[in-house]
Amino acid sequence: MKTIESINLIYRDPNVRGGRPCLVGTGLRVMDIVMERQHGEADPEKIAAIYEIPVGGVYAALAYYYEHKEEIDKDIQKDDDYIRHVKGETLGRQPS
Repeated sequence: MKTIESINLIYRDPNVRGGRPCLVGTGLRVMDIVMERQHGEADPEKIAAIYEIPVGGVYAALAYYYEHKEEIDKDIQKDDDYIRHVKGETLGRQPS
């Protein structure tokens, strides 16, 4: 008989990080690991060291991302748009 195993390393809580998927035991969002991989460090062991998490957590986050790519990419885009908006509002302002 075949048994399908589950690795429960990702959770969602509406009271943590806006309900976005995070690594269990942390508030670290899956998208944080994805963005690190896309824009910074490609080596999962180095990402684990940066965030002080197990390497398995990095791989779990990446696996979750590829299973939910459209949703996570939208969340990343929303964050990028918000940052650009905030920067646009503050550029050119004189300090108080």
